[in-house]
Amino acid sequence: MTNDMLHVMEWHNGEKEFSPFSDSEMTRRQTLLRSWMAQNRVDAVLFTSHHCITYYSGWVYCAFGRRYGMVITPTASTTISSGVDGGKGWRRSFGQNVTYTDWRRDNFYRAVRQLCAGVRRLAIEFDQVSLDYRRLLEAALPGVEMMDVGLHAMWTRTLKSEEELALIRTGARISKLGAVAAMDRIAEGVPEYEVSIAATSAMIREIAATFPQVELMDSWTWFQSGINTDGAHNPVTNRRVARGDILSLSCCPMLFGYGTSVARTLFCGTADEASLRIWEQNLTVYRRGLGLIRPGARCNEIAAELNELYRGMGLLKYRSFGYGHSFGIFSHYYGREAVVELREDVVTELQPGMVVSMEPMVMLPQGLPGAGGYREHDLLIVTPDGAENLTDVPVGPEHNII
Repeated sequence: MTNDMLHVMEWHNGEKEFSPFSDSEMTRRQTLLRSWMAQNRVDAVLFTSHHCITYYSGWVYCAFGRRYGMVITPTASTTISSGVDGGKGWRRSFGQNVTYTDWRRDNFYRAVRQLCAGVRRLAIEFDQVSLDYRRLLEAALPGVEMMDVGLHAMWTRTLKSEEELALIRTGARISKLGAVAAMDRIAEGVPEYEVSIAATSAMIREIAATFPQVELMDSWTWFQSGINTDGAHNPVTNRRVARGDILSLSCCPMLFGYGTSVARTLFCGTADEASLRIWEQNLTVYRRGLGLIRPGARCNEIAAELNELYRGMGLLKYRSFGYGHSFGIFSHYYGREAVVELREDVVTELQPGMVVSMEPMVMLPQGLPGAGGYREHDLLIVTPDGAENLTDVPVGPEHNII
């Protein structure tokens, strides 16, 4: 019986599945990493995050309390999946895959140890590995020196290839379909969740129709009304839309781990004068921000200029977060490239191939004239001579008083 209790195995069930990326694109990513490995005398890299495993293998794993990884050496790349996934890790990974079972709690580390045999210098993601996780890795790999690869991988992901940009353009197109479906569903008395369902369903159906084989997971819509608009990421509720409500819509389709988004401020039926004034002021900042996205512009300088606009309007104290951020491999549970954030403390210079949002937001608390959260969100590709705006959704009072 004991001999039947396998701990680590190759569970290659079925054939490799469709990917929007060519083999040459995936090889390019791994080749860049191997060049960095050679320059830093790294024998192997162990990725553990959703974003890096997705970037280097094409597989978006579902953690559900289990460990996942990917080991890249100078000659091989192998994802590490749990038996609960069956053969999915193999089918979705560019490269090899091994599966560990639940027979023992340390089987994940057995797999790591097998794939890192002979390794003396290992790169891991310091921003993803907890103190406890690090201790367990060190116990599994005694004497192995560990260094960080997370920051290097993040910088690599900020510059998108042509194949990535093509996928992101498709995502932006689909986000518009979600926004249109949401606007068609908005009406007095309709609950927030019904608007969200309409938008998300439209996006999922279009994703399914666009690709021959795709995992339909993680697409979502945030739709808030009234006081719920005070946070950009507030969950959908069963609150019913009332006439005169400020509304906030954000449609986020997910394609093979790549997220895109469009967001708009709307009103139900009518908007009072105070709300219209604040809305137009925020639109002024939004439009100026779009004009600032270009190669050579620094994130902190963009933030500083837009701050001055808000300051002159008396709205700076109501600004609730940065002016935008990177897009690519992106989700509400695995984040984004933090080195490209349009904030005062980020000095990154925008380069062609980066994808960023412009999304200024102000939030006026309840009790003030025009109370609510105002946010517009466009998605842009930085080009050699400016920026390509991927968002084709009407904006402003003339279109979005529903």
